[in-house]
Amino acid sequence: MTENDYLIAWGLYAFAALGCLLVWMRMTRWMWRYLREPLRLIMAVLLFSPTIIDPVKEKFAPAIAITALDLLFKVGNNAWRAISDLFMYGMIALGFYLVLVLIRFPIERASAARKAQAEAKKAAARAAEPDDDQPFGGAGDDRYGRPPVPSNPQRSRVEPRL
Repeated sequence: MTENDYLIAWGLYAFAALGCLLVWMRMTRWMWRYLREPLRLIMAVLLFSPTIIDPVKEKFAPAIAITALDLLFKVGNNAWRAISDLFMYGMIALGFYLVLVLIRFPIERASAARKAQAEAKKAAARAAEPDDDQPFGGAGDDRYGRPPVPSNPQRSRVEPRL
């Protein structure tokens, strides 16, 4: 396998893994947020973590593929190394995720408190407004909801001219 073939194979795998990750994200979007995000993280670690297969040539392969091939076909002895790499990358990603959650949690609590305070202000403003008998009012009503008084009571009707 030449260097160019190696890079083409990794490019095709990365494209396929990205497609699988997008499908996984679509499949998990209905879940509760604090279950969905770790599942997506685990899938990303499974798909995108490499493991070394030839230390002399510095050749890498996807750890999940090496694990599956070594366990199913018993062709090599790289399964335990691949599993340990998966576990290591998983712990690193989980640590970063927990730091992100610890940063995000107080920000979300403050945002929720601001939204609740704004809703309370809106509710207080709505309660302070006077209730109208006619919710839509008349076209010529004054600000208290009374109809306009005609200036000439004998002639209240307007006839069209021809």
